[in-house]
Amino acid sequence: MLWETLSAARDIGRLYEIATVLIRYGFGDIARRLGITGALERVGRTLRRSRHDAIDRMTSAERVRHALEDLGPTFVKLGQILSTRVDLLAPDWIAEFEKLQDHAAAVPFDAIRAQLAADLSADPDSVFAELDPAPLAAGSIAQVHRARLPDGTAVVLKIRRPGIESVVDADLRILRHLAELVEREWPVLRRYKPRALVRQFERSLRRELDLRTECRNAERIAANLAADENIVVPVIYWQWATQRLNVQAYVDGIPGRELAAVDEAGLDRRILAQRGANAVLQMVLADGFFHADPHPGNVFYLPGNRLAFIDFGMVGRLTGERRDQLSDLLYSFAQRDSGRAAELLVDWADEPDVDMQSLGADIEGFIDEFHGIPLDQIEVGRLLGDLTALMREHKLALPSDLALLFKAAISLDGLGRMLDPDFDMVSAARPFLERIVRERRSPRALAKLGATSLREAIALVAGLPRDLRHLLKALDRGAMTVHVDVSHLDRVFERMDRSVSRLTMGIVTAALIIGSSIVMTVKTESTWFGLPLFGLLGFVGAIVCGIWLLISIVHSGYHD
Repeated sequence: MLWETLSAARDIGRLYEIATVLIRYGFGDIARRLGITGALERVGRTLRRSRHDAIDRMTSAERVRHALEDLGPTFVKLGQILSTRVDLLAPDWIAEFEKLQDHAAAVPFDAIRAQLAADLSADPDSVFAELDPAPLAAGSIAQVHRARLPDGTAVVLKIRRPGIESVVDADLRILRHLAELVEREWPVLRRYKPRALVRQFERSLRRELDLRTECRNAERIAANLAADENIVVPVIYWQWATQRLNVQAYVDGIPGRELAAVDEAGLDRRILAQRGANAVLQMVLADGFFHADPHPGNVFYLPGNRLAFIDFGMVGRLTGERRDQLSDLLYSFAQRDSGRAAELLVDWADEPDVDMQSLGADIEGFIDEFHGIPLDQIEVGRLLGDLTALMREHKLALPSDLALLFKAAISLDGLGRMLDPDFDMVSAARPFLERIVRERRSPRALAKLGATSLREAIALVAGLPRDLRHLLKALDRGAMTVHVDVSHLDRVFERMDRSVSRLTMGIVTAALIIGSSIVMTVKTESTWFGLPLFGLLGFVGAIVCGIWLLISIVHSGYHD
């Protein structure tokens, strides 16, 4: 099945690797249903089951995570994207996908030296006073090497893995077809919108393959946070920035996970938590452009209780309209307006088939659970977890920008509480939310909203004669069509067609019996065993038609 949808045989090698990994981790049935094994068998590839007791003891989430790791960079990135979809996946799956570390075996420096020289337009040794051939870190897409400029400045080189683009292209082609097949073969999974997820993933991965994208993201966030002297974003050296290379300042600080070193350095964990939260909240609620993965691995602690953020490959964007919607949601929670909250969630999910009464009742229960609790006692991670669990129960999916926001908020809450067990993100967010509310209600904002609404109303009225003229012309030409989309209508027509066919065959059978009976009473020279030949042929035809009709009815009964 999959093979027929692929455009060429160029992906057969990669297809074989994917099928092998799926079978190894116990997903052979999925490979068969998607037609992968059949495709490989037709070109002479043989797949063998290779399982271990350790794999058999794994949970489904663990097996999927290990399979993604074995499948390489594209699928590791896919798992990382899925770890942001707290609205679609249960907490145990999210926790497992969060273990997907962006690391891989390093490429020997000699294998990337030629590519590096081409991107630098010079020999690396002539550009850098020092260049460590041993990687500081190796990820699925790129690896990082320390270096030093001729003036002594410490920098890091992020170098894309050679040949990775062709592998990613093949994987994306296969993933697009897999998403189409999943929606067709497993209707129950359509609510997860596989094709939309793959499109989101492809856009994200394409951006990440171009290392200049991370440079632009870093500079934009650095500009937005320029007024906050407690936050550091590495300086980008644009003269050496290409699709396959970026050079940025080296951050010499304490990694986010080394809390013992934080204490030894005399840093104040509470201040670090507060300043980190302020920076992320500024990105999200004020700027609408934020680091989408503020986990401890992307944070360093510096002297003076300052923080440095790195790795801006994954960022989130929130429009002003979306921030207004978030404010409306929070306001509806505060006012215990479950109906308005339900409408917002359904609008976000773009899912018309929802039991609004049941959803409203569940939201009412959700609000009751947190209503009246002091703000400093509310755990934002738990609150968002319960909200996304409620959405999963009602088959509501978040837009990708809000899914990234929810994940970033949960990560930030976890980072803050790791530094300071008494960390209160609600109180940290309150000044930003109050500012948003004040700005929305300011005379200037209201005047701007009124002017926008007036312009749209004038444009609507001005365009009404033109639209009406087009409508009348379409009616006059007979070009007006009405499309009615009735669910399962094609199946109804199929059953009607079968019923009409049986009815027709029944009439033909009855006509043959009656006609043959009449012929049998007429004397004729054409006989067989003393009976009229045409009468016998008519009865034989009636018997054949009757048998066909009986088989058709029985067969239809099995399928229906």
